Amino acid sequence: MRFKVPDDLEVTVWASTPQLFNPTNVDVDAKGRLWVTEGVNYRRHNGRRPDGDRVVVLEDTNGDGKADTSHTFVQEKGLIAPLGIAVFDNKIVVSQPPDIIVYTDVNRDLKFDPAVDKREVLLTGFNAVNHDHSLHSVTAGPDGKWYINNGNCGAVFTDKSGKTFRMAGDYYKNGGGEWPVDTQKELGKKSDDGHVWTPGFTARMNPDGTNVEIVGHGYRNSYENCENSLGEIFQNDNDDPPACRTSYILEYGSAGYFTREGRSYNSVKRASYSKNPTVSTVMPVSDWGRTHWRQDDPGTFDIGDLYGGGSPTGVAFYENGVLGKKYAGTLLSCEAARNVIFGYQPEPVGAGYKLDRTDFMTSNTTGEFSGADYTGGVKKQGDDKVLFRPSDVVVGPDGVLYVTDWYDPRVGGHGDMDDSCSGTIYRIAPKGYKPKIQPVDLSTIPGSIAALKSPANNIRWTGFDSLQKKGAAAFDAVLAVTKDSDPWIAARGVWLLPHLGPQGVAACEKLLESSDTRMRLVAFRALRRTAKDIIPYSKKLAGDSSPAIRRDVALSLRDLPAEKITPILVQVAKGWDGKDKNYLESIGLAAAEQENAVWTGMRDALGQTQPLKWSDNFAKLTWRLWPSQAVTALKERASSTALTKEQRALAVESLSFIDDRSAADALLTLADDKSPSKADAMKWLLVRGTGAWAKFNLKDDLKKRGIYDPDKIELTEVTVPAKPEKLNFTPDDVLKLTGDATKGKATAMRCVMCHQIGDAGPHYAPDLKGWVARQGANMAARSIVDPSADIAHGFEGTAIQLKDGKWIDGLVTTTGDPTVITSTGGVTQTVPKNRIASTKHMDRSLMLSADQLGLTAQDVADVIAWLKTYN
Repeated sequence: MRFKVPDDLEVTVWASTPQLFNPTNVDVDAKGRLWVTEGVNYRRHNGRRPDGDRVVVLEDTNGDGKADTSHTFVQEKGLIAPLGIAVFDNKIVVSQPPDIIVYTDVNRDLKFDPAVDKREVLLTGFNAVNHDHSLHSVTAGPDGKWYINNGNCGAVFTDKSGKTFRMAGDYYKNGGGEWPVDTQKELGKKSDDGHVWTPGFTARMNPDGTNVEIVGHGYRNSYENCENSLGEIFQNDNDDPPACRTSYILEYGSAGYFTREGRSYNSVKRASYSKNPTVSTVMPVSDWGRTHWRQDDPGTFDIGDLYGGGSPTGVAFYENGVLGKKYAGTLLSCEAARNVIFGYQPEPVGAGYKLDRTDFMTSNTTGEFSGADYTGGVKKQGDDKVLFRPSDVVVGPDGVLYVTDWYDPRVGGHGDMDDSCSGTIYRIAPKGYKPKIQPVDLSTIPGSIAALKSPANNIRWTGFDSLQKKGAAAFDAVLAVTKDSDPWIAARGVWLLPHLGPQGVAACEKLLESSDTRMRLVAFRALRRTAKDIIPYSKKLAGDSSPAIRRDVALSLRDLPAEKITPILVQVAKGWDGKDKNYLESIGLAAAEQENAVWTGMRDALGQTQPLKWSDNFAKLTWRLWPSQAVTALKERASSTALTKEQRALAVESLSFIDDRSAADALLTLADDKSPSKADAMKWLLVRGTGAWAKFNLKDDLKKRGIYDPDKIELTEVTVPAKPEKLNFTPDDVLKLTGDATKGKATAMRCVMCHQIGDAGPHYAPDLKGWVARQGANMAARSIVDPSADIAHGFEGTAIQLKDGKWIDGLVTTTGDPTVITSTGGVTQTVPKNRIASTKHMDRSLMLSADQLGLTAQDVADVIAWLKTYN
């Protein structure tokens, strides 16, 4: 297999089957050995390996750059395609739902023997067994904590401190697997920390399982996260077809896949609407991805890099090592569906990061992909370039990279097709590089410092752990680390300072005065992890020149008394530019569960006591804080013709996100004929009244105002014709022809019944802009000629049979009562539950074939020629 990597690097095979099979995750130890979890019993193949899946250890014993030994560390019947492994000295942490298992190799012989070694279930309660959207790897942070990651299958688990966390959403018993925990019973309930969390989450904890904190939530299927030496956390997240992302995790924030109540983004999806509010959802969308991750709703963090369809897997952050300084600060993200490892150099921008994507390693430079959900399954069997399925990437103790390759025609969709279970580990290193692994001795301070400086993340943790235990005796050596010329290494020392006695705390406090923004940030974070009272430090930095530090100041105040934090948040709010999403969100997260008190205090301190004279920034701050104390003021703003239409619309929207009956009553009043905000109020009442506000029993009020009356809704039958029994021409016939882009542009306008082209057409079918550039002409021809053979994941149709015998075919955007479905032409209808006889998945595409559209092979060739230019 051929790969494209940066010119100064080379890819070599380090290990391959039969040394390992179906690698799901990988970690490295201080001697350069790789530890791999296998997924031979993945999904429908559970039982293919009767004795269970394995953890294997591979080693290059002769230093030639290739593994020459491989053996089983542990194999158990209960290991069913585990998706995570972490190695912390002689502790091997395996993520096997419902458990996080810690194997301690007591005699260090690299083979688990229950008579000698220890096996402990550290935490349990994670859904689901043999499911991709479940428990993933444990990783170490620079703060000495362990970080865990779980997909949207959710969890209900109790930490070793006795706190129970309820990570519940409406994704339950979907996609197969075994679900040992009934998360549905916990939907919307607070965890023992006083907050309502949703599944798809990151948490940090002490290595003994105590003091769990939820760090981020609302993901779909984040396969892995990584923490760099600044304490920043990055992840990738999968949601085909248009919305895979790589993002910075804002501490405590929601990625947006679930609502505050734990409902799918579909339940509040902003979509195109008609003039009749009884047949619509709410508000036009400008971008599917923003809608998908609820980027225009309060309570979500910035989307990061949204790149469309895919199947993202392992991630790593490169800081130091033999690749050289040019690669320091590189975020690496495996994308199995696209046969690539993306590379990013995250650039701080405000309270977040700019993530410009490059292809760091790829087998496929054509842009024609196969075997993924978003490509409609397997289309190119036997083509090596589309068989590279990177499942993970890890930095070795010398700084080389190791990439595990699942190697399969299929990825995603809970499927695999390679019965040989082949797997490979590739090494990425400078050309001609020979391994140089330096020994680590954790019994000494110099040896522990060497571990702390390691390029390998989890080896660094062993150095941190050892030095922390040595206490004040390690202070001088650690202080020297903080002055290292390598900023990544220097940051690692700062995290340790508060653990090394009073002189360590004093040294850390001094760094709050540093001219280096990153050192101030890390020093503040280190003190947060250890200080009993963070308020003095927060006051000191509330007016810092860096928006990233002010963001962290806000986040540090969460769960502290409102009377103490409000004056500091006022100072932070004064530094907001009115645009930075993460910055505003950090203020909202700081005020969680006491928004009324914080909002009232900020209103008075900022001089915003007259609703019609609010600044735009304060209006947006109110939108994010969703305080019920603001209902009267928001109602006044929504009713005022002295404000602009946009200002009134924001007031109405702000009311709609307040979880209080008074907000619903305000919108009902605004839905009156005399209100200038009637239309907006009616649209939001439809969504909230049948969704999050259903508990307020608004049905009679909605009927009276003509907003939603199930008995009066007129439903129109919309059906999609059966797929043709045979095709008049094939994709190959199209590909033999030369297209005329000018004619193709005109012909493509037949597609605006479903696709938006320019300003014409609804947001119904996939966006065509850049589609051929991403998928290639072959895929385009297949999709147009025979769309039912290539249904993109996420665009599968649903057929609703009504009790009167009519059918409505389309895309369901909201489930519940009512169900909202959008059909050909962008026609959106709300279907009351009592009118539905049955629903079923359609066996054909919602898109008409070329024959059904009256297109010839030449017409299709012309359309493809034009689509190549439509970017």
